[in-house]
Amino acid sequence: MYINPNWRILTIGDGDLSFSNALLQHYAPTHLTATIYDPLTTLENKYGDDFYQKLLANHCQVLTGFDITKPETWSEINRHSFDLVIFQFPLVPGFTSKAEFNDKCAGIGINTLNRRLLRQFLINSSEQLLDPTGPQLCYITSKDVKPYSEWNIQHSLIRNTDIYFLGEMNFDIANFPGYRIRNVDRDKHVKDTKGITYVWSPRPTNQLALALRAQLTPSTILGDDCCHCCQAGPFTSAQHKESHENSRKHLRMKDFEQQWLDDLQAT
Repeated sequence: MYINPNWRILTIGDGDLSFSNALLQHYAPTHLTATIYDPLTTLENKYGDDFYQKLLANHCQVLTGFDITKPETWSEINRHSFDLVIFQFPLVPGFTSKAEFNDKCAGIGINTLNRRLLRQFLINSSEQLLDPTGPQLCYITSKDVKPYSEWNIQHSLIRNTDIYFLGEMNFDIANFPGYRIRNVDRDKHVKDTKGITYVWSPRPTNQLALALRAQLTPSTILGDDCCHCCQAGPFTSAQHKESHENSRKHLRMKDFEQQWLDDLQAT
């Protein structure tokens, strides 16, 4: 992950605040605002408030109860004032009851809910949080394992928007000493599997700073001999293509993609 210390940075949904603390300690950005989804009492009960207190002691703004999908929770933040907004390993929280599951997932699946969350993050960050005179960057760090790998992050989130997907880069947790990747619902660490940071901006790639552009792997352009929803191919023969299209993985991804397209059309 490329970080320019001159940037004004906003972190979204940073669980126990260990990522924000590592970012502040080891990169010392010009400005950092850290946010968490939970209220302060939940943070204290779930993770403790060590990192919260460290950030405050270093004069870092920390906002609790911050929901990136609900601007009414942003009352304490200065809009259009950030160069980079970061969302680390986002995942819709688990449901506490069957009734809540039925309410939130009525007619759609968890896959679509997660895509909704990430799309809203990109749209709200681009339209309301990023300074239009700055580099205007959004980072999402995710994993190449289920369920993350089933969201088609590179291609599905920005349909019918003015946001560009610029590429991806490796996320090395060793560059953020003290960062603990947490389970979204519990006080447990999750396995430090390989992370990938995906990058978007309202600005096209050719307006990126060279230092960032040099670290990005651009999106692969898939031809007609590839599967766009699975990011597979090119296929070497009609039989190869047919075999893929009949596979369980493809049928599952095709179903996810259709659910997502239906949801976009409905909203």
